[in-house]
Amino acid sequence: MILSLRLAGAKRAMLRRALARYRNTLVVIGVSVLTLFITLQLLSLSPAPDLAKLNNASRVLTLTQSWADGDVIALVRHVERCDRTNAACLGPQEGVTVQGAAVAQGLGDHFRQLGLKNADIYSSDLTRARQTAEAMFTHPVEAHDWIFNCQGTMLRDVLKHKVPGRNLVLVTHSECMDDLEAGMHVPTDTTFGYGASLFIKADGASAQPQMLGYIETKDWGSIVPHTALPVGNRVDASRL
Repeated sequence: MILSLRLAGAKRAMLRRALARYRNTLVVIGVSVLTLFITLQLLSLSPAPDLAKLNNASRVLTLTQSWADGDVIALVRHVERCDRTNAACLGPQEGVTVQGAAVAQGLGDHFRQLGLKNADIYSSDLTRARQTAEAMFTHPVEAHDWIFNCQGTMLRDVLKHKVPGRNLVLVTHSECMDDLEAGMHVPTDTTFGYGASLFIKADGASAQPQMLGYIETKDWGSIVPHTALPVGNRVDASRL
């Protein structure tokens, strides 16, 4: 009996020594597995969806419904820069081109089809953004420095300026659109062209805003029939 107890005690001691010996190895393995899991999760994140693609039709419908409810934030990149082309300038060299202004006017028409009665519209205070906004909405738009100075703060700032029940439209810059994506943990490998529009849903009830997707200027024509609201919900630009 005594011998059996001693053997059992010896076995327990050996087991404890074995566990102590391999404890660090088990910890390393556990950390490695967790790191691999997190890495795979990050790699599986999808970029902002292109709303012009047919497989994103449901997102276009969500955009339309959310816009009607005043739950959308839209970031619009300024149109063609004058200082990066030989095209005719609309005004100062740091502004946009004449052709770019024409593109902005058409872009404004698309937003009017969505409806601007319940929209707050601001722009960056840089000339190219202000000119884009004025061409889109045919009147001066209130400009803010934070819409350009957006290093790591874009998501926080847009949510702070979003009024419940009112859409928020910001004429901004590609780096600020990337900054918003980064804040939402969305890959920033999408290259937004001049006049591209990025949409997120922020109804105030969700813990996190929802990425809806983006539309390039050339693609609005393919989705406007789906996003256009009844005539009664549209507003003439002269009333804004």
